[in-house]
Amino acid sequence: MRAVPRWSLGADATSMSRDFLFTDFTQAFAFMTQLALAAEKRDHHPEWSNVYNRVNITWTTHDAAGLTQLDIAMAKLCDSLFERYQQ
Repeated sequence: MRAVPRWSLGADATSMSRDFLFTDFTQAFAFMTQLALAAEKRDHHPEWSNVYNRVNITWTTHDAAGLTQLDIAMAKLCDSLFERYQQ
């Protein structure tokens, strides 16, 4: 988890989550669209929810019954995409 310090480890240590807050729905939806395309390309999809300008994302690998390097990589990608909206 040191590689993704803004993420919270789930209570059972098999997932990690983070909330992202945007200026408005348009930004949140654009972020989700970018992430959806990247997730589809990697065949690794998040559990997520969106309410107006907030996006909650959870990563886990169900086949592995826990976290994998792919989850860490996708969390880093989320962080990187989110940074673009913070400028």
